[in-house]
Parts: sequence; structure tokens; C-alpha cells
Amino acid sequence: MIVVLGSASMDLTTYVAVAPVLGETVMGREFRTVPGGKGANQAIAAARAGGRVSMIGAVGDDSFGDPVRRTLAESGVDTAGMRTVEGPTGTAHIVVDDNGGNSIVVVPSANATITGAEEGDAERIAGADFLLLQLEAPMAAAITGAEVARANGTTVVLTPAPAQDLPDELLSNVDILVPNEHEARVLSGVDDLDKTIEWLLERVPVAVVTLGEQGCLYAARGGERVTVPAFPVTPVDTTAAGDTFVGALAVALGEKKPTEEALTWASAAAAIAVQRPGASSSMPTRGEIDQLVASRA
Repeated sequence: MIVVLGSASMDLTTYVAVAPVLGETVMGREFRTVPGGKGANQAIAAARAGGRVSMIGAVGDDSFGDPVRRTLAESGVDTAGMRTVEGPTGTAHIVVDDNGGNSIVVVPSANATITGAEEGDAERIAGADFLLLQLEAPMAAAITGAEVARANGTTVVLTPAPAQDLPDELLSNVDILVPNEHEARVLSGVDDLDKTIEWLLERVPVAVVTLGEQGCLYAARGGERVTVPAFPVTPVDTTAAGDTFVGALAVALGEKKPTEEALTWASAAAAIAVQRPGASSSMPTRGEIDQLVASRA
């Protein structure tokens, strides 16, 4: 069982040739509204990859709340831990350019009400194999969730995004940290990747740094380092790549796949996602992941 504690939002995505700079207006070619949020993205990715998944979070009582909740449920996610609160659902305002790159402004709204564990949350976390956390909800929720998980033997996987300083009371309860290269360097304050990895492993037992087209690097404290190359693809929209990777990785690790195999499987999931527009709408099924992995063998 995988429990995800975090954000559920509506992504408002505009596609442009080149993203505007400050003060500039550009013409877009397409606009989409797609359910997202880093928490919901990871939950949907894990469920579509074959995991048994439960989501803890909140949506508003506005017109976005129901479609976000419905997308989770239709993807196979247990939404019993999702609350509906008064006010707007969280939103992410995304600009995607022709290279698949993006810039994002997140407005938490309902997600800001997730400040700790409510009735039933601790039981869900305690009964899970993995707890997936991100930082689009208040830090207090991540800290509480991680503490409950540690007390009950649940493996904590943290995606430190948006990138920010992390308190020791959170990091001390994290088992696997999964930053991208930018987030890893923000956390460590150094540019050298090897030194960044050393800094991370002083604080968490395992770090998995995603490196975009360069693949990913797994490092365990006092143990192995594994680098897995990315699948060569032409990206359309990289918005949900990291969340897809984490969701699929949790499924693979839960199935006791060897480290390199698990990383390859998660990388395949992310490679499929970046070739499709949108966040939750881009995430692959288990069969699609297996097929791409088999093509590399």
C-alpha cells in the first residue's frame, strides 16, 4: 500500500513557442485544464503503474474540486482521505514552451488547510508500506506525516519541491529523498554533484537525484551508487516527469525490484509522460511502462 499526503490542484496550462520574460506578452497556441498537484500526480502515477494507493489531501468546494477528486478515483486512487473545504481548490499556472520546458506558479488555496493528521490519517499512514510527501502543502503536514510513518515502520519518500530549506525534524524521518538536480543543489548550497550527494547522504539514508535527459543517480549511505540513463525521447511537456518517476519508483520498490531495475522502470514511466501534454493526463499504465522497458532489453 502507498499513501500519498500532499497537494491536489487544477493545472491551468498554456502552450507557447517561447515563454515570456518579465514585462513581455506572447501569443499562446493552446490552453488546457488538467487535474494535477504534486501529491495527486504521484498518487495517480503510482495507481496507473499498478500500485494500491490512498490519497490524503483537500480540494475546495468550487468547480475544480469535483473533477480533481473524480480523476483520482477514476485512476484507481482511494479518495477516502480527501477532504472538501470551503473556498477554492489549489491551482498551478503553467507555461510550457516548444522544448517541453515549463515555468509554474502554484496557488495552494485548499491545500493550505492540510496542516496535520486528521481522523483516519494516522491509521492510513501506519498501514502503508510507503508514504510519499512533497512540499506544496504546509511543512507541518509533511513533518507530522513523516513522524507517524517513522513510528510505524512506513518508508518515507520525500520530493523536496518546491525547493526550500528542510527542517531537521522532517529530514530525520525521511528514508528516501528524490530531488531533481536543481532541488538537490538548492538544498546543499553547492554546485558540484558529488559534493551535493555527500551532503544529502549525511542527512538521509538514500538519495535519488533525477538528472533530466542524463537519467538518474541512486546513492545509499555507505553503500552502492547506481546511475541509470534516460530513455531517449523528444519531450512535449515535462510538467509531471518527476512525479511520475516517484510514483512508479514507489511501486517498483514495493514489489522488491532490484535497485537498477526499479530505477529503469521509473525512468521509463517518466519518459512516456514527457511525450504527452498535461500532468495527470500524461501518466502511463503499467503495460506501457513494461513495453518501453522491454524495448531497451
